[in-house]
Amino acid sequence: MLAMSKWFTPTPSISFRYGKRNGFFAKAVSVQPHANGEQNNNKSNGNKKKVVVVGSGWAGLGAANHLCNQGFDVTVLDGGDGLGSPDNAGIQGFWYPYQNIFSLVDELGIKPFTNWTRSAQYSEEGLEVEFPVYQELPQLPTPLGTLYYTQFARLPLVDRLTSLPLMAAGKELFKQFGCSERLFQDVFGPLLQVGLFAPAEQCSAAATLGLLYYLILAHQKHFDVVFCRGTTKEKIFEPWVESLKAKGGEIVEDRKVTDLIFNEETGCITEVVCGKEIYNADAVIFAVGIATLQEIIRKSAALCTREEFLKVLNLVGIDVVTVKLQLDRKITIPNPSNASAGFDDFFGWTFFDLNAIYDEHKDDPVTVIEADFYHANELLPLKDELVVEKVIPYLSKCIKDLESATVVEKEIGRFPKRLTHFFPGSYKYMMRGSTSFPNLFMAGDWIINRHGSWSQEKSYVTGLEAANRVVDYLEEGSFAKIIPVEEDEPHIEALRNLNRRLNEILDQVPLSGYFLQ
Repeated sequence: MLAMSKWFTPTPSISFRYGKRNGFFAKAVSVQPHANGEQNNNKSNGNKKKVVVVGSGWAGLGAANHLCNQGFDVTVLDGGDGLGSPDNAGIQGFWYPYQNIFSLVDELGIKPFTNWTRSAQYSEEGLEVEFPVYQELPQLPTPLGTLYYTQFARLPLVDRLTSLPLMAAGKELFKQFGCSERLFQDVFGPLLQVGLFAPAEQCSAAATLGLLYYLILAHQKHFDVVFCRGTTKEKIFEPWVESLKAKGGEIVEDRKVTDLIFNEETGCITEVVCGKEIYNADAVIFAVGIATLQEIIRKSAALCTREEFLKVLNLVGIDVVTVKLQLDRKITIPNPSNASAGFDDFFGWTFFDLNAIYDEHKDDPVTVIEADFYHANELLPLKDELVVEKVIPYLSKCIKDLESATVVEKEIGRFPKRLTHFFPGSYKYMMRGSTSFPNLFMAGDWIINRHGSWSQEKSYVTGLEAANRVVDYLEEGSFAKIIPVEEDEPHIEALRNLNRRLNEILDQVPLSGYFLQ
């Protein structure tokens, strides 16, 4: 029985080191006020231990923030891709379960988010699905709660009902469990393409189930989403960095790691090398994307000696292209955020009404729109004019009035290998939070952990977990308090228990372990 299991948040099968202090140092604790714990000011003697954090995105800044609160000497190295890297490509939505991020912005005293918004989904034939705001709906205690109320513009009920048994994975398992072709092509396929940034048949079963469970099945309200009222960099990362600097943290921009120096006797990293610059370290956290880590591994004689880092070279990043357009007239776009797929076999894309989302465009007399393309290999090398020529027909099939509009300004962003590709078999190449270097720790949305979150929330949580590992290793400070993913709704827990009992019964069947599972 595959359905309803939590195997997509696996328990690590190996561990290079156990915590020095009582309890599991990355344990999620149910605490509402602050995700980062209380500030520790007991380092007044100036003899602070040094922590180097590589990466300035959700994971890196999350780790740095907690460690600054604990009184460590923290240096964040930004690789030159801009503040927020590797998480500053495209427009990001913030889903209902992102409670640790919401706790963070409360702690920072900022209000960066819009109200909860409606979303829509388009195919080549037009509008397919509108997702209503959960808080506005009467509640149905069934797995079909959201599916029932969702406004499917063209999809018959018989196709919708074939979704019941399909929480199994990837395109092949959707096929195996009887999902209708139309439901897959018009709904689940596009969701996976924009959620995992690649076609479903190119995504691993683990990633497919993880995304669908976390954002769709387990909790009806998960489709509720808010956006930054401007860029994430401007609204969150910049005030966050100012807060870090006020606590004594150092942010060094345009520093690419070229090597690591380690002590052969202790096996610990002692220095982080960035060209001619050297940063001493008592502990190091890598909070970078796949492509950046692979570049560091190839340059580092130290990392090339370790199997867990060599395996990372098998992972793959996904190209992202963002297209921001200003049009010569005001055009009505029904929903602020929209997912699109089916126009091309290879990439999924989203588009956003920036007049409705960004404060700076709220009162503009013209239309400002952004489309973000994932798995955008074919768009990446094109000149700006050719990119716009390809994008306008796609947008016009979704919003017909765009056909008659003229582009007066354009801004194209190219982010090669920026996002993680969770391809089939990729799990075995991914890393855990601890490494074979006792004082080197990992964080990011592609790290294997036990929290159960996804995307930006997972990146931030793994940053807090990495900070906890540093606290444990250096034996100073308090652990970050991580808000766990909320408990399953009653109907999901009941189905999970049924699934567990069925598996137990099947295990008692004679020769049950003989056949391939």
